[in-house]
Amino acid sequence: MIWFWVILLGVFFTFGFVVFRGAPYIPSQKKFLKLALRDLYHLTSKDVLVDIGSGDGVVLRQASKIGARAVGFELNPVLVLLSRFLSRGDKRVSVHLVDFWLTHLPDDATVVYIFSVGRDMKKMMKWMQKEATRIGRPISLISFGFGFNNIKADKITGPYYLYIFHPLHQLKPQV
Repeated sequence: MIWFWVILLGVFFTFGFVVFRGAPYIPSQKKFLKLALRDLYHLTSKDVLVDIGSGDGVVLRQASKIGARAVGFELNPVLVLLSRFLSRGDKRVSVHLVDFWLTHLPDDATVVYIFSVGRDMKKMMKWMQKEATRIGRPISLISFGFGFNNIKADKITGPYYLYIFHPLHQLKPQV
């Protein structure tokens, strides 16, 4: 009986801890997701989609069905294992146990998908701008439910916002 309580406490701690670093786990609905990947951002086999806070991997699997490569960043080890299990055998899907605030996007990333919380949106905007500048080309961001207060979305469809982050050209000193 003690093992039951230890496991229950471990799962509760794992899911609760993640809330302090990002959004809580809420599964994405496929009907809305299909709308976003068709009407908001036309995902193709040439794209690399990065799902930040990938949860159970539903976004990753949907992107893979379209033919895109899909990379998940997830902080909850239980959800990483679940996502890997549900995506097993799909070579276009990879899931990483990582705090995305402390890592970089893959250099070939073309679109980022997030379900965030309002408190993180300003930080997310800065992170995306930094990543677009680092990679040196535009990166699209699909945000479910939350937009940025100080910039206009490039497109809105249902509960989704699309933003395109262009690299900032830094002036290099003349030698």
